[in-house]
Amino acid sequence: MIRYRTKIVQQRVSEVARLGGTLQDAGIKIDSVASSIATKSGRAMIEALIDGERRGPVLAQLAKGTMRAKIADLSLALEGRFSDHHALMCRLHLDHIDHLETAIARLDARIEEMMEPFQRWRDLLTTVPGIGRLAAAVISEIGVTVAGFFPDDAHLASWTGLCPGNHESAGKRRSGKPRKGNTHLQALLVECAWSAVRHDGYLKSLYHRHVMRNGGYRSSTAKKKAIVVVAHAMIVIIWHIMVTGQPYHELGAGYFASLRDPERETRRLIARLQALGHTVTINPAA
Repeated sequence: MIRYRTKIVQQRVSEVARLGGTLQDAGIKIDSVASSIATKSGRAMIEALIDGERRGPVLAQLAKGTMRAKIADLSLALEGRFSDHHALMCRLHLDHIDHLETAIARLDARIEEMMEPFQRWRDLLTTVPGIGRLAAAVISEIGVTVAGFFPDDAHLASWTGLCPGNHESAGKRRSGKPRKGNTHLQALLVECAWSAVRHDGYLKSLYHRHVMRNGGYRSSTAKKKAIVVVAHAMIVIIWHIMVTGQPYHELGAGYFASLRDPERETRRLIARLQALGHTVTINPAA
């Protein structure tokens, strides 16, 4: 059921994109001003266009909330060549979006009912940064008796497909591509990982550490590799939560800094300063 919900959500995204394409064809550029056409303001304007209103300034007055600060820009963006053909297509797109949203709401209600017996485990999983109530339905993919199927976290990570491959030749590692696994769970955990790295803490520090190790923030490849590392860390955390029955323990943003050997770090920093042509004198703190 959760997988089906994911497909319906994807269909809704596609249908909104088709609606946007129809508006673009009519010269209506709401999304050049608004963050999305799938808002209350956008819906009101599109409904008015379908009903026959074509005046940009009048349509712009339908903006709500923060969008009202952009009325001048909206007035220009809503001046186009919207025809009866575009009105029909937009009506069909909106009706389909409404149908999909109704289906999503029904699925959400059913998922909530099915998750009631697992409420304790769901609450535990939501203590992990990036995992919300819906994402916590990951339980349905791995079950609550995790240890009975996966003797350790490495087995679960392998089954999920979030651990690197092991292709070596002559003692050299040739490939680090992740293994095939549960693609649905992979996508969910990667999405959760992107959410987790927006919050200060261990997972964000882990992400930063691996981004810098793989080329820095200007490299999209480095960020993708780092987010997979975070997703792997999250499935490991999930295994421990499900086995111990204990909530997530935040190690903190300074976890990796605490692992550094002070003497080794001192030598490293001195070497860097000397390489830049500086003479370094160390005076121990009183």
